[in-house]
Amino acid sequence: MARQQWSSRSTFVMAAVGSAVGLGNAWRFPGIAYQNGGGAFLIPYFIALFTAGIPLLALELSIGKKFQSGAPGAFAQLNKKFEWFGWWGVGTAFCIAAYYSVVVAWVIDYVALSFKVPWMDKAAAEVFTQDVLQVSSGMFDLGGFSPVVLLGLVFAWLSIWYCIRHGVASVGKVVKYTVILPIILLMFLILRAVTLPGALEGLSYYLVPDWSKLLDINVWAAAYGQIFFSLSILFSIMVAYGSYLGKDAEVTKDAMIIGLADAGISFLSGFAAFGTLGYLAQISGTPIAEMKHTGIMLAFVTYPEALGQMPGGRFGVILFSLIFFIMLFTLAIDSAFSIIEAIITAFVDKFGWNKERTTFWFCVVGFCASLIFATRAGLYWLDIVDHFVNDFNLIAIGLVECIALGWIFGAKKLREYLNSNTTFKYGVWWDVAIKYICPVIFLFISVTYLITNLKNPYDGYPVAHLITGGWAVVALTVVFGIIMSFIPTKDQSKSVENEKVTV
Repeated sequence: MARQQWSSRSTFVMAAVGSAVGLGNAWRFPGIAYQNGGGAFLIPYFIALFTAGIPLLALELSIGKKFQSGAPGAFAQLNKKFEWFGWWGVGTAFCIAAYYSVVVAWVIDYVALSFKVPWMDKAAAEVFTQDVLQVSSGMFDLGGFSPVVLLGLVFAWLSIWYCIRHGVASVGKVVKYTVILPIILLMFLILRAVTLPGALEGLSYYLVPDWSKLLDINVWAAAYGQIFFSLSILFSIMVAYGSYLGKDAEVTKDAMIIGLADAGISFLSGFAAFGTLGYLAQISGTPIAEMKHTGIMLAFVTYPEALGQMPGGRFGVILFSLIFFIMLFTLAIDSAFSIIEAIITAFVDKFGWNKERTTFWFCVVGFCASLIFATRAGLYWLDIVDHFVNDFNLIAIGLVECIALGWIFGAKKLREYLNSNTTFKYGVWWDVAIKYICPVIFLFISVTYLITNLKNPYDGYPVAHLITGGWAVVALTVVFGIIMSFIPTKDQSKSVENEKVTV
């Protein structure tokens, strides 16, 4: 069966940027920057981009391109013993897709709520936890579904299926709009944020470094962690996207473009976030340093709270609420469908299934898996699963990947392939990044993570909750990877190995 290809280099770059640029840019980056000293965080962040993010991104794209296969198949062709951690990444991607789709559903609900702007009349936290999520008393008190979340979830999965129903052909058509539109909307938000009263105080907190923070190893670990999470690396996506590249694609250039675009949009998002925080600090009388606004709460509580009090009357609040949540939707949907595309690519390559039918049924399975996060206990499940699967699994996969490819297979051989068809060549620094810098950082973060979570249960949850929704899910992804690696691959020897179809 002939393999699809991206219709053009620009389409591929936009699709990869769309996957990398997601909700993590809009809320995780500002939140991490806020937690780690604002401007001080930017220095290690951009160092991490060039010493780890771009090298790993180029590594995964080149592996996919070389072997024309998703992550498990590509790693297996390097060495059969490597296949299991490709499937480990696929299992991790599926877990992330299950809860990420529910966050997309929340965003969809908030787009609809933006026409009513209930955060003008009541506390934004009350709107989120009571009206939308209808949060129950605890993790095991499922309490049925929140109707609005369930409806949003149906729309989210229909949108994901629609975007990838014809593989990279339909992805290429969608990203022309979903990559450009959020950037335009972000510019509107930035203009609004930086002109609000108190914005300068917020921007000063964001841009003026506290140099003493550079001596804190945790700030550096947070910077590298954010780069790994933001670039869609380590859970199969970029290997899958690379597998649809032609032999003439210059991965060294494209990885640089994608990495810089992702970091640039994160940096710009900080202006919108910190300008808004400065305004909120002024009207509330609470200094920015004493606020507790990170992660999900930044998007669904802090922003609506600030939007509801913005000057311009009800029309202005509706307008900027719509701009903000439509921007979040366009950011989120690209990342969501890229995760599913990576999973589907792995299974189609392994078993030779029909891709369009596989896409439909995986969206059905994904919807079913995400239902637990749409219950009234969904916020607890999402918080715990995200903490363990996203934080721990990705770092652990990165450590294994760097050891296997950098040391066992050989970073020099991979770099020679990377540089084989481009004038923009990577030097020995790339080998050093893959063999030394990335593994050391991955190992440090992993050990720190384990010690912290064993000494102090995450966020005060009971240990039983953390085992059920955290460690057990992590273990299942590892077991899944090992089992899948022992299943024989469908014989596709009758296929024309190098035949390509441009779509």
